[in-house]
Amino acid sequence: MQNAPSGPAVPDLEALADPVRAIARRAGAAILPFYRTDLEIDRKDDRSPVTAADHAADAVIVPALEALTPDIPVVSEERAASHRTDGAGAGPFWLVDPLDGTREFIARRDEFTVNIALIAGRRPVFGVLGIPVKDVVYAGYATGEGTGAASRQAGDGPAEPVAVRAEPAAGIVVAASRSHDNWDELDDFLDGENVARRIIAGSALKFALVAEGSADLYPRLGPTMEWDTAAGQAIVEAAGGSVRMLDGGPLAYGKAGWRNAGFVVRGRPA
Repeated sequence: MQNAPSGPAVPDLEALADPVRAIARRAGAAILPFYRTDLEIDRKDDRSPVTAADHAADAVIVPALEALTPDIPVVSEERAASHRTDGAGAGPFWLVDPLDGTREFIARRDEFTVNIALIAGRRPVFGVLGIPVKDVVYAGYATGEGTGAASRQAGDGPAEPVAVRAEPAAGIVVAASRSHDNWDELDDFLDGENVARRIIAGSALKFALVAEGSADLYPRLGPTMEWDTAAGQAIVEAAGGSVRMLDGGPLAYGKAGWRNAGFVVRGRPA
């Protein structure tokens, strides 16, 4: 067992991989019956959309994590208002987005994900990211200081290792957000980078693209919420990449309000 800075002990992270992958798959199975159907769309206080599919996935994930690790609290996007971070942000705690990319889901695009992360010491040390439409699940966890293990599992197949790649001499592939980025601001950010092409996608899928070496850079210049990024960050870092704020500092978790500033995800420099 590893010891967390405070509160309950952090479980064996490798042992979490199979059961949490299974939880993400069950959540994806709960989401899919709602896909490509007429949905009633509600609005949260911040005007972001929420659907019955979000709630169905939440109803799978939260009880399953509570049963798996009874001593570790679960913070889900759909229930975050009831969780305060005052004095408890270091964790450990689970941080969940039951359906990341609700806008993509509503628009009938296949880019939505299920995000489950474990936070300890204000950083994500374990993450699972499921892509329900493709029946693919990524996982990543820290194995020691600066080291980790990341994998991609398709269907019932084996979990196969993934790793970030060195930047190609021919130019990098940039993953960019479909719904949120200011394109002029992104162009300015990329000035000086040797860009071969861009992939436009929604949700935390972009973290997976960097982790598996399909993309090299994902700049997010606008705000996000912690549950949008935690699982993806754990996987990218376990795969050998980095996630840093725009000023170069670490992207920390358990912040009051759960809100992130801009950040940059990178694979391995050339």
